[in-house]
Amino acid sequence: MTVFILVPGVFTGAHVWAETAARLAAAGAEAHPLTLTGPETAGGGAGSRADLETHVADVVAAIDAVDPAAGQEIVLVGHDYGVHPALGAADLRAQRVARIVCVDAAPPRDGVPALAAVPDQELRARLAGGAAEEADAVPAPASPAEWQRFGSTAGIPDAALARLTARAVPQPPGTLLQPLRLTGAAAAVPTTGVLCTGNGAGIELVQRLVDFGDPALAALVDPRVTFFELDTGHWPMLSRPAELAEVLLGAAAGEGHRLTPAGAAQQPAHLRPFLLEVPELPRERSQNVDLYLPDAPGPRPAVVFVHGGPLPAGARPTPRDWPVLVGYARCAAGQGAMGVTLDHRLHDVADYERAAADVAAAVERVRADPRVAADRVALWFFSGGGLLMADWLRTSPAWLRCVAACYPVLAPLPNWGLPGRRFRPADAVAHAGAPPVVLVRAGREAPEIAVTVEEFLTAVGRHGADVEVVDVPHGRHGFETVDVTEESREAVRRAMRSVLARLTA
Repeated sequence: MTVFILVPGVFTGAHVWAETAARLAAAGAEAHPLTLTGPETAGGGAGSRADLETHVADVVAAIDAVDPAAGQEIVLVGHDYGVHPALGAADLRAQRVARIVCVDAAPPRDGVPALAAVPDQELRARLAGGAAEEADAVPAPASPAEWQRFGSTAGIPDAALARLTARAVPQPPGTLLQPLRLTGAAAAVPTTGVLCTGNGAGIELVQRLVDFGDPALAALVDPRVTFFELDTGHWPMLSRPAELAEVLLGAAAGEGHRLTPAGAAQQPAHLRPFLLEVPELPRERSQNVDLYLPDAPGPRPAVVFVHGGPLPAGARPTPRDWPVLVGYARCAAGQGAMGVTLDHRLHDVADYERAAADVAAAVERVRADPRVAADRVALWFFSGGGLLMADWLRTSPAWLRCVAACYPVLAPLPNWGLPGRRFRPADAVAHAGAPPVVLVRAGREAPEIAVTVEEFLTAVGRHGADVEVVDVPHGRHGFETVDVTEESREAVRRAMRSVLARLTA
C-alpha cells in the first residue's frame, strides 16, 4: 500500500487536501494531510516563531509515524511552500521515502530560503528587507482576490475559494526566511513535478528551459524524474481534486513524462537553422548590439529584434547569435532595412525593468548611427520579450513606425508575480497614439501563453487599435525552427512585408 503524506502551502492546512485525500483513500491508498506548526496550532507566539526546521520536523514526525515493518511506500507530496519542508524531511529520511511529488512548485535548492519562490515580488522585497523581524506572522489573504498574489485561482469554485479565505492562517516569517539545508541524500529519491498550466508553467516550457543548457536544471532530465500537467490554477486540490488524485497515483507508480537532455535527440530548437534563405550580409558588433548592413545607399530604416526570456545568464551562445534572430535580421537587411539584434539581461522575472533599460539604450545607439534613418524604426519582440512592448505602445515616439511580435507573452504569467501595470501590453494598447502592431500568432501555442494573447486582442477590439494578426494555424511557439513548413515560411514573409511597408510608408 502507498502512504501519501500531503504537505500544504502557505496560509493553508490539512483542510485543503480533504477531497483529494478522500479520492486516494477510495483508490486503496492511505492519505495523511498535514497541518504544519503555526500560530493556530501552537498558541500564538510559539507558533509565530516556527521556522522551516520546525516544519521539516513536522513532516519527519509524519514519516516516523508510518510503521516501517508494514512495507508501505511513502510518497511525500508538497504543494507550493510545502515542497521545502517535504524535501527537507526526505533528506533526513531518504531511505523511508519512495518518491517526492512537487505540486506546482520547483524543487528547492540547498541554502535557498522559501522566500525566493514567493511570486509576490512586493512581499518578497518587504520580507527580505527585514520587515519580518518585527512581525509575528505574514498576514494571510483577507479576500478571495488577494490569493492571486500567490498564484492563479483558476478553476476554484467560488464557495471553495471563500472557504480557503475563511480558513487561511498567518504564515510564520521564519518559515520563509530560513534557508533550506540539504545533505544531498534526497537527490537519490525519485521525484515527480505536477505542473499547473493555468499558473504559467507546462512541460513544453520546462523542456525549452532545459534546452537552453542551464546547469541548474540538469537534474530534471534524470530518468527518475517525471512530470504531469493539469490544466488548472495553482490550487489543484481545490479546482481539480479528482484529477490530482489520479496524477498522484500515477506518480507513485513511476508514470509521467520524462524530459529530454539538451541536445540528446536533436539540436535544441533555438539553435536550428532559420527557415528562409537569407543573404550573407556584413555584420558589425558593438557592445551588446549587432548591425546587419543592407546593400543600399543613404540612411536606412531599422528593425530591432528583441529576444525573449527569462533566459539563464550563462546560456551560450547568447540570443543575438541564435540562427532565428540572425535570420530575421539578415532577412530585413536583404530587403533594404538595417537589421539589428541585441542581448539584454532578462534572466529572471524580476529583471524586466533592467531588460527594458537595456533595450531602450540599444535603440538609442542604433538611432544615433548615421547609417540609420532615426525617424523610421520598428521594434520586433519574441516570446517573453513581448511584455517589453508595453513601454513602447504607451510612449509611442513618433519615430517608432511599427511594433511586431512573434508568439509573444502579452501578460505576466500568474506565477511571475510582477507588480504594477507597467509590463502589460493589454493596458498600453489603449494609448491613443500607440503605433501599429503586427502580431504573429502560433495556432498551437502553449495554453498558458495563448490566454495572454487573447487578453491582448480583446483589449485591441475594445480600443480599436491598429493590429494586424498573422496566423500560423499549425505552428507552435518558436515555429520558425520547430515547424519548418510553407505555412511558417509564408507567415514570416508576410510579417516582414507588413513591418517594412510601415517603415517606408
